[in-house]
Amino acid sequence: MSTARSKRRGLLAASALAATALVAAGCAGGGTPESSNTESAAANEPVTLTVATSQNEETPNYYCGVELLKERLEEADIGFTVELYPASQLGPDADRFPLVQAGDIDIDLQGASALSSTFEPIGVVDATYAFDDVDHAFKWIDEGSEDLFGSFHEATGVNIVDGWFFGSRTFTTKDVEVTSPDDLEGVPIRFPNSPQFLANAEALGVTSPVSVAVEEVYSALQQGIAVGQENPIVATHSSSYDEVLNTVILNNHNVGIHWILVSDKTYEKMSDEQAALLEDTIHEIRPENAQCVDEATEDILDDYRANDAMTVIETEDIDMDAFISKSEDFFKGYFTGESLEAYEAIREMAG
Repeated sequence: MSTARSKRRGLLAASALAATALVAAGCAGGGTPESSNTESAAANEPVTLTVATSQNEETPNYYCGVELLKERLEEADIGFTVELYPASQLGPDADRFPLVQAGDIDIDLQGASALSSTFEPIGVVDATYAFDDVDHAFKWIDEGSEDLFGSFHEATGVNIVDGWFFGSRTFTTKDVEVTSPDDLEGVPIRFPNSPQFLANAEALGVTSPVSVAVEEVYSALQQGIAVGQENPIVATHSSSYDEVLNTVILNNHNVGIHWILVSDKTYEKMSDEQAALLEDTIHEIRPENAQCVDEATEDILDDYRANDAMTVIETEDIDMDAFISKSEDFFKGYFTGESLEAYEAIREMAG
């Protein structure tokens, strides 16, 4: 696996070998090695990890994600205390990222579009239909992400340890049924205010995107400033957007991934054993979390389908080929340089 976690593991192993060699050299020379420093580095001193996310407690990436992380790290009894701060309690994504770099926030869950404001090429993983499905996304993380994640780390000092499935982003509207890109022309749909998401709007055929802060989405929908928004079903439901919207379009235009961020500053706080446990636990949670997201999504959709006030436009009733080909044509002309190379590499790995 050529991800940030395996690369980091290699660095830890190299450091351990170097330390062993130094001790052996000290013994061979007849002197007394400075073992106290080695023992201190290897010891599991108490470490408090601050975990931040913009998601609230009602989303699977909280109760099947960071809550599991806290439980398992603390139960291991090797010095971890984990403090959780959901619902942007420590600020919005853009404000939190410098705190991650400084090690003031130890673990953060963020989408690639938010991260692209710091390192533009990472935004490609949030392009519409870049990934065919979540299995494609996980395969790319495990086998194809090393170059992009390495460049991100070099530019920011932050490691992308892994990614957890957030849900497939879909449209939800007020009385607007969508089965092809043509149906989105002139329809005011809210998109997050980032270059990548606004590019996504254009790639999907949205000619009138509405950019309001996440805190203002509900009121914008209530007031008709926007007549729709796009989010995974679990986020649409947990944010109560389905109180004012009544039409769900399952076009699944984006495999939402929350990237698990840990800076070099945070790694410096941990022993090798603690760092290894953190990485392994994050990775082991990934499939459990994905299953949890799928189950929660289906439960919500079943409720929608049983509700006469809601309309669910199923994937098989949507011209998916039109959406996918429009997006691919757009991004082949939109991306350049390293971003285009990363996008093409992702598409080449599609099943």
